[in-house]
Amino acid sequence: VQLVESGGGLVQPGGSLRLSCAASGFTFDDYAMSWVRQAPGKGLEWVSAISWNGGSTYYAESMKGRFTISRDNAKNTLYLQMNSLKSEDTAVYYCAKPEGARYDYWGQGTQVTVSS
Repeated sequence: VQLVESGGGLVQPGGSLRLSCAASGFTFDDYAMSWVRQAPGKGLEWVSAISWNGGSTYYAESMKGRFTISRDNAKNTLYLQMNSLKSEDTAVYYCAKPEGARYDYWGQGTQVTVSS
């Protein structure tokens, strides 16, 4: 199993970024997927999740209305569109494959820095 995130970078407050996660080594459309982040000096924070077919999406309260999770099962790729970014969104963002109540595989992460 391999999860490879991309799309992070430096953006000004109020800006947007689109993260991607390329998945391989498993049947992507058999699984829901999640995004999780870790801000500097803080613990892991769940961001968003999407069902296997994209029909259901879920967000942490602070991300509702600003972030959009999606997936393209034909491309084995997970996305996170982030708009109206704030300094507190600065973190390493990981895609993760759920297995029951935990995550069994993680990507290497992509750094998002929101700063003027």
